[in-house]
Amino acid sequence: MKKILPPLVFSISFLTAFSQGDHLPIGFSQEELQQMEITKTVPPVFYSQYGITNPPNQPVRTMAEWEEIQALAITWTDYQSMHKEIIKAAQKECQVYIVCSASSGYDSASIKTSLTSAGIPLTNLHFTIAPYNSVWIRDYGPNSCYMNDVDSLILVDWKYNRPTRPKDDTVSSVIARDLKIPIYLMAQVPANELIATGGNWMSDGLGNAFGSNLTVTENPGKTVTQIDQLANAFMGINRYTHMTVLPYDGIHHIDMHMKLLDEETLLVGQYPNGISDGPQIEANIQYILSTYNSVFGTPYKIIRIPQPPDQTNKYPNSGGDYLTYANASFVNKTIIVPQYYAKYDTTALRIWREACPGYNVVGINSNLSIPASGALHCITHEIGVKYPLFISHQALPNTNNCSSPYTVNARIQHKTGIANAKVWWTTDTTKPYQSANMTNTSIPNHTWSADIPAQGASTEVFYYIEATSVSGKTMMRPMPAPKAYWKFKVTCLTVVEETTPPVINPVYPNPSKGITCIPVFSLTESEGKISLVDVFGNEVRIIHEGKIPAGEKNFFLNTSDIAAGTYVVMIATPQGTRAQRLIVR
Repeated sequence: MKKILPPLVFSISFLTAFSQGDHLPIGFSQEELQQMEITKTVPPVFYSQYGITNPPNQPVRTMAEWEEIQALAITWTDYQSMHKEIIKAAQKECQVYIVCSASSGYDSASIKTSLTSAGIPLTNLHFTIAPYNSVWIRDYGPNSCYMNDVDSLILVDWKYNRPTRPKDDTVSSVIARDLKIPIYLMAQVPANELIATGGNWMSDGLGNAFGSNLTVTENPGKTVTQIDQLANAFMGINRYTHMTVLPYDGIHHIDMHMKLLDEETLLVGQYPNGISDGPQIEANIQYILSTYNSVFGTPYKIIRIPQPPDQTNKYPNSGGDYLTYANASFVNKTIIVPQYYAKYDTTALRIWREACPGYNVVGINSNLSIPASGALHCITHEIGVKYPLFISHQALPNTNNCSSPYTVNARIQHKTGIANAKVWWTTDTTKPYQSANMTNTSIPNHTWSADIPAQGASTEVFYYIEATSVSGKTMMRPMPAPKAYWKFKVTCLTVVEETTPPVINPVYPNPSKGITCIPVFSLTESEGKISLVDVFGNEVRIIHEGKIPAGEKNFFLNTSDIAAGTYVVMIATPQGTRAQRLIVR
């Protein structure tokens, strides 16, 4: 049922904690932290929201950011030079929804004048008139989801807990009304309420999501299981991975160091060895790789990208700004990427272009916003198309098969059904692609298949998928194809696997307070025991007992409930004992 929440009146003292002209940080301001102390016993008052407060009564699929969007939303206030560059790039791909308000100091007429004076065309623009407090629409904007995978678009909105920003929490409802899209509010106290922020959220479009433990700590009245159940009920999330927060990232949003590029690829920020949040980022990633597979049942692929020092050559652990190239946004066939200074920008753009070949990768100077711990992803929010043509495919790996065809499988769906689908392939992108018709090989799972003919040794195969719905809509995956493609190499060589001697490598992060990675290398499979021992030789925790496989294996220890001090991680096998010191903060 639809529940309309009545408008509530804010006290004047609460409203005037910030004037509209002040720059609100992405994290909590000092005034907000004080206000949260005040309202621990007195519930805060919020501006009115409206929408449906019960979970959807049909299966839901949360959209991935690389899927087709009808609009990119921004809130016009701080960082206007960045907004202009975002609009310039995005208006070629979709509509740009500009949230503005005369009462907030920016009406549509003044914004048009500002854009025109900068030489930016007034095309594909839509002005949404709504009250707001801050620029950080990623955190308070609506999430695009679909009923029954592709049938109908809905929006889902979490509770945004910034006490001096009550207007921000209503923007999603206004956008939903403007677009005439149903919106579901996770705001019904206590059962259906979830406090969360969009910067701390990544979805693969097929039921898996990532975030930091910030979501757990900001919902103290709920267990992890209850949080996961809400994510499942409202957003169709089957696996919600909560990672240890980073010690030097004050806002604890994962979009400051991670991004899903597709269903099985993670772009991960990388610091120099041992610097800043590098050790905890690496521990979190190794934990994911050792604990979870992608939706395809295979390990995630990892692409590293620098987390540079700021222009005073300081990293966050020394008080430097939190520069990141992971805080980027997909806008259909374009990707907008933060830029800071040439020394690192050039490398970051090259990594993005190699990771996403064929996309229009646009760098936008983000030096204005990064001191507030936010870049491009933080100030943009995508709105999915109403009727998506959904294509999901696991890229074919390199192969030594030179005799049998290479089968391409894809999940392809549209509300009206799929009329036809093709795989286009070539061994030379300067020459025309050839096509192979796909057939529906698994109707319940919407699986379509086709074969690429076997190729000779030292061949590189490039390919993409095209599908047309019964209603006539055509889509490609990757979206910018044929400029974009997947590729694999044919070698016809036998792969010889190397082994490593038994050793326990340096534990990280060290010092530790949370998920800690223990890398072990063993020449042969053997029985063994890995334990945490205090300085007196007492066993504090058994980390693993049983088979230790040959090759490389990461084991994990959560030190969040272990007293601060110096310990030893010890591995004992019939071949001998090895140890590594670990400091717990």
